[in-house]
This record gives sequence, structure tokens and C-alpha cells, in this order.
Amino acid sequence: MNDRDLLVEIARSLAAHSLSPGTSGNISIRTGNGWLMTPTNARLGALTPERLSLLDTDGNHVAGDTPTKEAPLHLAVYEERPDAAAIVHLHSTHAVAVACLEDLDPDDALPPLTPYVVMRVGRVALVPYMPPGDARLVELVRERARTHGALLLANHGPLVAAPTLEAAAAAAEEMEETAKLVLLLDGKRARRLTVEEVAELRQPPTS
Repeated sequence: MNDRDLLVEIARSLAAHSLSPGTSGNISIRTGNGWLMTPTNARLGALTPERLSLLDTDGNHVAGDTPTKEAPLHLAVYEERPDAAAIVHLHSTHAVAVACLEDLDPDDALPPLTPYVVMRVGRVALVPYMPPGDARLVELVRERARTHGALLLANHGPLVAAPTLEAAAAAAEEMEETAKLVLLLDGKRARRLTVEEVAELRQPPTS
């Protein structure tokens, strides 16, 4: 499957799981000659391959529909994470709700409640609130992306960079499920994975 078809397939899957209400959310893939991105004001469930925005290696829009207004966020993350080949940014309900909570750990905003959030997402950095499109938000995202592949933008939503689009989408979905657990527990005393249990999950697999 080529990059365009894969991006459309993943976008439609995320929409089918109600993770991109309205025209929210955007996705990108690093290609050999730049980036493919979802267009601005596009419904992820209604994309077609030819509508995707193509940006060259300098970030200039060269083909397709006008790219997402949050393209600068994507480009900043790619610059800081050369290992990333794809980014998924959603406004999924539960993750956004958690992003609105006070007193989140800025370096680990989603607690290690399950093995899956540890293995598929890792530590999630909280990015302080700035209005969408604000140049200061781009710089805050850039700073946090240097140390974290998964970000939670305060009062905004999750953004995940990964080596493949499938991995980025899976991590974004896992963030949403973990956020749902956080809200369901609603202050109840939850058993988190211990430091030792988390460390064991983060060990590289043995051959």
C-alpha cells in the first residue's frame, strides 16, 4: 500500500472510532521528498488520496489541498525527532478532557495504569496551553519533542510521533483509552504500575 492510501485508511479508522470529531485532528507521513499531510478543515473519515497535501523538504506546499493549519507543529516535531516517520494529532474526547485537568505531571501526564500505555506510548509530556496557530506553541512543542515522542497539549489534545503511521495511530488510541481510565477512576485510589514494573516493560526484548 502506498503512503497516500495508508494515510487515508488510518484516518478513516480513527474517525470510525470517534477519535476525530468534526473536522478536528490531523495526520502526516514523512516521504522521500517531503511530507504528506491531511488538509485543513478536512474530515478524517471523508479523505481521498488525491486531496492530501504535499509539502517539500523545506515545508512549502507544492500539491494537493491546503495543508492543516497545524502543519508547523508537525514540522517542528520532525525536525527534533529524525526517527519519526509519522505523526497523529487528535482532539479525542477523553484525552482532551484529561488535558484540561490541573496538576498533571509535566513529564508523565498519563499515569502508568496498564502495561499497554507503557509499551505503546511511553512517557507523555504536557505542553503548556497556547492558542492554536500561536508561534509560541510551535516552540513549546519543539522543546518537549526533544525528549518525548508523545505529547499532550493542554486544553487541546494528544500528538504522537512514531517510526510508522500504524505505531503512531496505535499510541494515540492507547492514550485515549488511558485517558478514559483516568476519568473513570475520578480520584479513586488506583493501583499504578510500580517503578520496577515499568522498568521491566521498557527493557528491550531479548533475542
